[in-house]
Amino acid sequence: MRNSKTVLFDNNPGRNAQTVGIARELGTDIDLIHEPSVGVIGNKGDSQCYLGVQRKVEAIHDCLLGKIGSGSDQMRLRLVQPEYTVATSDGMRNGTKEMRYSLIGREVTHDTICEHLSASGLEGTIAVVACDKPPVGTLSALLEHDRPAIIMSDGPIRPGMDSVTHEPLDIVSGFQVAGSHDEELKKRIACEACPGYGSCGGMFTYNTMQTFIGVVGMEPLDMVSPASDDPRRMTEFPEKLVTYLNAMIEADLSPRKIVNRDSIRNAMIVALAVGGSTNVVLHAPEIARAAGFADFYKDIMSPEEFNHLSQHVVPVLVDARPFGNYSMVDIDAKGGIQVIVKELLDAGLLNGDTMTCTGETLAEQIARLNPPAPDGTVIYSVDKPYKPTGGLRLLGGNLSPEFSAVLKLAGVEGGLEDNVFIGKARVFNSEMDLLDTLENNPDVFQNHDMIMMRYEGPSGAPGMPEMLDSTSRITTLCREKGIIVGLMTDSRFSGGSVGLVIGHVGPEAALGGPIAFVEDGDEITADLNINELNCTALNDPATLKARKAAWDKVVADNGGTHPAIGKADTRLLNRMRRSAVSAVYGAGMHPDRELWVPNPRDPEMTGFVPSNKYREGSGKAF
Repeated sequence: MRNSKTVLFDNNPGRNAQTVGIARELGTDIDLIHEPSVGVIGNKGDSQCYLGVQRKVEAIHDCLLGKIGSGSDQMRLRLVQPEYTVATSDGMRNGTKEMRYSLIGREVTHDTICEHLSASGLEGTIAVVACDKPPVGTLSALLEHDRPAIIMSDGPIRPGMDSVTHEPLDIVSGFQVAGSHDEELKKRIACEACPGYGSCGGMFTYNTMQTFIGVVGMEPLDMVSPASDDPRRMTEFPEKLVTYLNAMIEADLSPRKIVNRDSIRNAMIVALAVGGSTNVVLHAPEIARAAGFADFYKDIMSPEEFNHLSQHVVPVLVDARPFGNYSMVDIDAKGGIQVIVKELLDAGLLNGDTMTCTGETLAEQIARLNPPAPDGTVIYSVDKPYKPTGGLRLLGGNLSPEFSAVLKLAGVEGGLEDNVFIGKARVFNSEMDLLDTLENNPDVFQNHDMIMMRYEGPSGAPGMPEMLDSTSRITTLCREKGIIVGLMTDSRFSGGSVGLVIGHVGPEAALGGPIAFVEDGDEITADLNINELNCTALNDPATLKARKAAWDKVVADNGGTHPAIGKADTRLLNRMRRSAVSAVYGAGMHPDRELWVPNPRDPEMTGFVPSNKYREGSGKAF
C-alpha cells in the first residue's frame, strides 16, 4: 500500500490546517491525517436514476467511519468526505438538442473523478453508480487511477403498472405511445410508467453495463440486480463493500489487476447472452482503453470473433425488456445475473480464473454464491435458450468501412428475410427533421424504407445523441401499418430501442464518411450472412468520386464544415467536436484524436478499403 506521508507535508501548517479541520468535522482521529486516504463517490443527476444514490453513499461513508481508527482491528486510514459527479437524464432529454450531452456525461464523470482521485490521492475508493454513462466514466477513471476500488450499482427501478390493461410498464412504454393521438393514454402511461426510483429497469444500457461491470470483476455479482429500494443496499451491502475494499488495500489488488483481456472478454460474452444494449460496443472500448488496451478490436476481440460468437456460440438467455417481457427485478427474483454467469461458466464459454473485487476468481465467487438453475421462464439455459443466437452484430461494408456499425439483432421485429434487408434510402440530415416528419407527416414512409440519419455522430452532433424517441416512433409506425422501416445512423441508440436499427456507422458523415454520400432512393442492403451494409450506388467508383467532389464543395463553401452539423455553442460541445474519437474507439474525448481516428480511405477518395480487410483479427472462436 502506498503511503502519501512526506516530511514536507507533515511540517507545513498551511497544508495541515484543513486536513485537521476535516478530520475534526468528520469525527476521525487527527493522528491519521497523514495516512493513506479512503472515501466514497457517487453519481448524481436530474432523473429518478440518481434519487437513491446519496443515501447509499452516506450509508457506506458511515460504515467506513465506524471501521477507521488506530485500533488493532481497525483500518488505519484517513477518511475523506463523499464526492459526487453530475450527468443529465437520457429519458427526459431524448428527442431534444440537450440529448447531445448524454454521452458527454460519461466524459464529464470521468474527468470529475479523475480530478478527485488524483488530487486527493485516494488509496481506496467505493463508488455508487447510476444511469448508464456515469458508471462507465467512473470505472474508466478508477482504472486510470489504479488504486484499490470497488463499485456498487445503485440498482434498477421497479416496473410500473398500467391501471387499465394491468400490463407492466417502463420508460420505453412511454416513448412507444408518443405518436398516439390518444391524449388520455399518453398521460396515463407517463404517470404510471416509472414509480419509485432507480435506473431503467429493462435490459437497456444501464443493466447491460452493470452486468458488464460485475462480470469484468469490479462489482460483486450479487449487488447488480437488486432494485434500488432493496433494503440490502442500505443494511447488508455497505459493510460487505468496506470489508472487500479493506482486503483489496491489504492485498494491493487494484483495478488493472482485475480488468484485463480475459475479464473484458467474459463481460462482452455475457453482454451478448443478455441481449444487451448496442451501447456496450461504445463503452467496452473506452473501458479497455482505460485498462491499458488502446484498440479493443485488436487487443481484446476482433469484429470477426465478436460476430462468430454472436452467430454461432452465445445464445440469448433472458426474456427481458425491451425485446422480451421481464425486468431486472424479475431476473433478481430468479437468482440474479449470477445464474446467467454460472450457466455460461458451466457451458465452458467464460474464463473462470479471472480475479474479482471480492478477492475471489469469477468461478470462486459463483461457487460461493451458489445460484439456482435457470427457471426457464425469465432465465433460460444454454441448451434451451430464449433465442439461439447472441444479441448483437457488428457490420462492415461500403457504408461502414470502420466495421463499426452495430445491430441489436435481439430487438429486430422483422425485415430480415434470409438474414437480408433490401430497401430504399430516405435521407435526413438531423434527428429534429426526422422527428418532425414522424410527428406531422408519417405517411411518407413506405414499406422497406431505410432512413439514413446522419450528421449526428460524435463530432457532427456533437455528442452522438441516442435516438429512443425516433426509434420508438418508427417501431409504433411499423406495428400499426404492418410495414418494415429501418433506421441507419452515425449516431447511437438507447438500450430500449427495438426494430431494424443500425447505429455507429463510421466514419461519420461530418468527417466525410460514406453515409454522407447516400442520396434518396439509393438501394441499401443489410446482409447479415456476410455482416455488411452496402449502398449499391457507392460501388461505382465514378459515382462515389462525383458525390465526394460535390460534398467537398459544400464543405469548402461553408468554411470547412458541412452546414448540417450541429452548433457547438458551449465550451463542452466544442471540446467534444474537436476531440471526439470514432465509435470503434468508444466515441470519447481524446486530445490526440488524430492517433485514434482511423483513415480507411485512399488519398484520392476513389474507393474504400474492403470491410473484411480493414481490421486484422483472428476470426477464431472463443
